Amino acid sequence: MEIFRKLGWFFKQEKKSYIIGIILLLFVSVLQLVPPYVIGVVVDLINEEAVTGKALFAWIGLLVIAAILAYVFRYLWRIKIYGSAVKLARQLRSRLYEHFTNMPTSFYQRKRTGDLMAHATNDLSAVQQTAGNGVLTLVDSLSTGGFVIIAMSFIDWRLTLLSLLPMPFIAISTSYYGKLIHVRFKDAQAAFSDLNDKTQESVTGIKVIKTFGQEKEDVESFRASSGDVVNKNIAVARIDALYDPTIGLMAGLSYFLTIAAGAKFVLDGSLTIGQLVAFSTYLGLLIWPMLAFGWLFNIVQRGNASYDRIMALLKEEPEIIDEDHAIKERASGDIEYELISFSYPNEEAPALRDIHMTIHKGETLGIVGRTGSGKTTLLKLLIREFTEMNGDIRIGGHSIGDYALASLREAIGYVPQDHFLFSATVGENIAFATPEASQGDIERAAYLANIHDDILGFTDGYATIVGERGVSLSGGQKQRLSIARALIMDPEILILDDSLSAVDAKTEEIILQNLRTVRAMKTTIITAHRLSAVQHANLIIVMEGGKIIQSGTHEELMKEHGWYRDMYNQQQLEELVEQGGSSK
Repeated sequence: MEIFRKLGWFFKQEKKSYIIGIILLLFVSVLQLVPPYVIGVVVDLINEEAVTGKALFAWIGLLVIAAILAYVFRYLWRIKIYGSAVKLARQLRSRLYEHFTNMPTSFYQRKRTGDLMAHATNDLSAVQQTAGNGVLTLVDSLSTGGFVIIAMSFIDWRLTLLSLLPMPFIAISTSYYGKLIHVRFKDAQAAFSDLNDKTQESVTGIKVIKTFGQEKEDVESFRASSGDVVNKNIAVARIDALYDPTIGLMAGLSYFLTIAAGAKFVLDGSLTIGQLVAFSTYLGLLIWPMLAFGWLFNIVQRGNASYDRIMALLKEEPEIIDEDHAIKERASGDIEYELISFSYPNEEAPALRDIHMTIHKGETLGIVGRTGSGKTTLLKLLIREFTEMNGDIRIGGHSIGDYALASLREAIGYVPQDHFLFSATVGENIAFATPEASQGDIERAAYLANIHDDILGFTDGYATIVGERGVSLSGGQKQRLSIARALIMDPEILILDDSLSAVDAKTEEIILQNLRTVRAMKTTIITAHRLSAVQHANLIIVMEGGKIIQSGTHEELMKEHGWYRDMYNQQQLEELVEQGGSSK
């Protein structure tokens, strides 16, 4: 029953509803005692040939009143107890979702999406069952069982003791079954998380699966995961299936002892026929608490396992926490890198080394280099995806760690390499970070990103649903929509992380010209593999092995014998060949 202690904080919060619900349950338990008593009295009246129409009508009236009151009370306790359980699920779900939004990238590198979804669905459902059916079963089994035993004792205490002899065996067996279920249910939930993750991954990557012709292999993999879920749930069901037969066997033994001893007591005159009938009826009511007690162990063990899984998630602390006196103003000013080294968590080799540079407000920085040279890592540190570094990064003279995270990130418009679009309209995707934006603002941002004309050609224009992750758009269109989404924020710092790779050279030039026009006083950082995207920048740095190996303007770098000039000449030659020209 440890789960009820763990949920004590919620029971205190909703104590009024639970107290009312429990009181109503107690009333229902008392009202259930009326029918067996009335049946016993009427049987004795019939046996003594003393029954009259008036008396029969009175006893029937009492039954009707008890039934109506029980109906009303059952309706009300369901609202109070089950309603509170729904509030618990909503509260935990909100806490989980808020927690997910506050966790860093490293958290999602360690956790699988399907597993997180399983926590927010199956596990929450099991905890809700504990706060609803678990509380009901605990109170109802104890109250109904207690009142019934008291009523039976008033009829004949000897018969009551005999009928309760199987009880200790029920308690021992259900406790043992509960421990087995706790272990097996955790395994079943883990298997469901794996299946959930497999399904999510397969649906997301369905294009890749089809492209490589791996449909059959993927189906087989899914079938294996699904079979594992079935087997582990069957293992739970095997233990669950033992409850009813065990309790049914003990209930049958109680009936046997009651009828055998009760018949003897009737024959020796210490018990009437009506009392024996009433006692047997009460014993029938006692079967429910026996069954409920076994069911209770099942519910609480499932709830306990699921609650532990949820709490384990919620106990993970965000890596980035604002200081008490964090700067609330939007970050602005020169960007200064004074970075000695940075290594990713659990990796010894530094990803960046000896990065020292200043980007003045209003300037454009171009970052180029081979894949894996550290370009994106440099940007991730600026937006504080990681905080543990040897050195510092400052904006406007303040360390980025001195800014409130929200103040830092609202100053930065970041267009990552992996363009994510939501299953919403084109207009809603552009206005994602600025939901108060007008249609004019949305169209202006789309124009600057050179996607406006494309949007007008869509079926419903700006109201077109783009599909999950932008599945209905081309790579270039997704890139330009992402750029528009960043531009509508009018950020102090705009970061384009290889965000022009899927557009042609002409479109690239139009976008860059628009940026030069509207962002003359704002800072822009561009990483690219195609050097034409950065040749206009005020400062260009060349990265290799996490270090800056060259820096300067396009003209200065072209005068040096180095990676930049070699790569620029190579790309110019490739472009010429693609256009069908000659190098003469």
